Amino acid sequence: MNININDIKNGMTVVMDGNLYVIQEFQHVKPGKGPAFVRIKLKNLRTGSTTEDTFNTNIKIQKAHIEKINVQYLYSAGDVYTFMNNETYEQIEVPAKTLGDNIDFIKEGLDITIDFYEGEIIGITLPEKVEYEIIETEPAVKGNTATNASKDAKIETGYVVRVPLFINQGEKIIVTTSDGKYSGRA
Repeated sequence: MNININDIKNGMTVVMDGNLYVIQEFQHVKPGKGPAFVRIKLKNLRTGSTTEDTFNTNIKIQKAHIEKINVQYLYSAGDVYTFMNNETYEQIEVPAKTLGDNIDFIKEGLDITIDFYEGEIIGITLPEKVEYEIIETEPAVKGNTATNASKDAKIETGYVVRVPLFINQGEKIIVTTSDGKYSGRA
């Protein structure tokens, strides 16, 4: 489906020159002299690279239809992660390189969304905040109450997150998956 360049929005997925891009930001520019144009910051969904480009306002671009499927993480075997479609119970295998840094936050039983474009997996969407158990951290030292002091804690996926000093091994915490930061106790 082709759309006018003036109808784009942040987060929209488009196909240009055979590549799949998501629009990260755009700006309509109307200079004093000459025609108006649109400056767009695009992220290539296959390579992860980011580019900026300028387009005339009279062109049309192809909007990509992205299919989103809700799945649950089951297990991993080597570099392949297996998910189950929540509606059809069909299993979907995803290579680790497709998951990227999201691997740090994937735990057994976690519900996520896989994004498909014409049968190709182009990425996943994690819940904004997820509960994890602390499997390793230094014990709290009595009397150490410095403001905003923190320590490293390893969560059940193996990822290390900074937590306040009062958090102990075995406790459950909430982590924001977009930046990997401690959000609070569970």
